[in-house]
Amino acid sequence: ITAAADAWAQGAAALPKPWQPQKPVLPVEGMRNILITSALPYVNNVPHLGNIIGCVLSADTFARYCRLRNWNTLYICGTDEYGTATETKAVEEGLTPQEICNKYNAIHTDIYRWFDISFDYFGRTTTPHQTTIAQDIFQRLLARGFLLQDTVEQLRCEDCQRFLADRFVEGTCPFCSYEEARGDQCDKCGKLINAVELKNPQCKLCRGVPVVKPTKHLFLDLPKLEERLEPWLEQSWATGDWTANARYITRSWIRDGLKPRCITRDLKWGTPVPLDGFRDKVFYVWFDAPIGYLSITANYTEHWERWWKNPQQ
Repeated sequence: ITAAADAWAQGAAALPKPWQPQKPVLPVEGMRNILITSALPYVNNVPHLGNIIGCVLSADTFARYCRLRNWNTLYICGTDEYGTATETKAVEEGLTPQEICNKYNAIHTDIYRWFDISFDYFGRTTTPHQTTIAQDIFQRLLARGFLLQDTVEQLRCEDCQRFLADRFVEGTCPFCSYEEARGDQCDKCGKLINAVELKNPQCKLCRGVPVVKPTKHLFLDLPKLEERLEPWLEQSWATGDWTANARYITRSWIRDGLKPRCITRDLKWGTPVPLDGFRDKVFYVWFDAPIGYLSITANYTEHWERWWKNPQQ
């Protein structure tokens, strides 16, 4: 309090000169380097106050604070553009998925600019860098034996000649008999649903009746990582600033045992899977989207690895 009172009494003239980083902003030896990201907003809607308050505004406030402290700060964000929700919105509006992304990326950019959010760079995930980095991470996982192949039962619409993602299926809930349940969840009773469990399923694209057929997918072999993950978590919990909620959820996953997680989808809109036998599939958006933080930084600067592969700074 005394230090704050002294600084206030001396006035702005006594403050250190503001740090002016070079463009692009890169880590500087001997300085405190801060990389800030906020959750990538999904591209299929117009942002509202909840989106801004929930993640963008808090990160913006922190970025401004860091710059006032003369810390070398980079704040990046961008629109999350792949996945089923984009395909669904494209069907609704009679546009291609790329046209939907272009339309809503521009709307997002304008709104954040109007709010004066201080991004150093606001990008998007539908870029060549995203494909390159996501496929490189996939190849590394494959080479190290962290991927599995398995066959799953899935609904296929023979009229549309495609396997149906959860959002493209509608039917009667097997739990409460609600007639407009989605292929992933019932909005009436809230229960999670496997699409093949729906009664009287319908393809939302053509209203045809889909059939259950087997399809091959790739899975991340999470059980293989458990041995290495547990000691890392113990160390991180002891030294890091985890919220009580984050600790609880993580502990429950570990306690119940990690399960293999599917990372591919039978969709057209997404990052292509670079492996024979799976080239007609794309990566599941939750495998692909977090890599967007890296690829957006790579679109900002060719030296992106100095931010993402630089633990010493």
